[in-house]
Amino acid sequence: MADRNPAPDTPELRARWGSFEWTPENRTKADWHIAKYPEGRQKSAVMPLLDLAQRQVGAETDTQGWLPLPVIEYVAAYLDMPVIRVLEVATFYFMYNLKPVGKFHVQVCGTTPCMLRGSDDIIAACKSRGMVKGEVSADGLWTLTEVECMGNCATAPMVQINDDNYEDLTPERLDAVLDALAAGEQPKTGTQEPGRHTSEPVGGPTTLREMVSENHDYRGEW
Repeated sequence: MADRNPAPDTPELRARWGSFEWTPENRTKADWHIAKYPEGRQKSAVMPLLDLAQRQVGAETDTQGWLPLPVIEYVAAYLDMPVIRVLEVATFYFMYNLKPVGKFHVQVCGTTPCMLRGSDDIIAACKSRGMVKGEVSADGLWTLTEVECMGNCATAPMVQINDDNYEDLTPERLDAVLDALAAGEQPKTGTQEPGRHTSEPVGGPTTLREMVSENHDYRGEW
């Protein structure tokens, strides 16, 4: 699983990120998030602001983004919060990266439904491409993380890569997705099973077919 300890607070880290501040566009977004909450509750914006900061770091480094400690401190100061409270949020949620990651963060679900459907083979396919859990690959493209359930059990096995899910995977299908990303293309997201739509049964409905037929107009044509 992902290491939830922040990257070491070194002079080099401070030199690179100690002067972090919002871009004009992100400052507008940050203030928009804060304005959603009533007076005195602005601290509730900590999660979207951490996400925004991570994305800004990603844009500056051409990666999926992460949260250096000085950036966490910046968000804390922006919300007038103790740094430890912001750090508690950042270390709890897996959506926040606490160490550098590659351009594509490949998060493989290893929970039981995905494991039963071949997630071990998916992880092996990632490793065969040189990925190492928790590390940035030599070409800077990939970081591999094994995560807990991400709610796509009906279309297992699946991975999340940056903001997109890829489901019904085999090693061959995963390779096709990764090849497309490496080539600067956007592969089809969601299920990779031909003819399947979202998490509907493969091959179409097998039960209550008469009910589906009787309610055809209700399902999409009224």
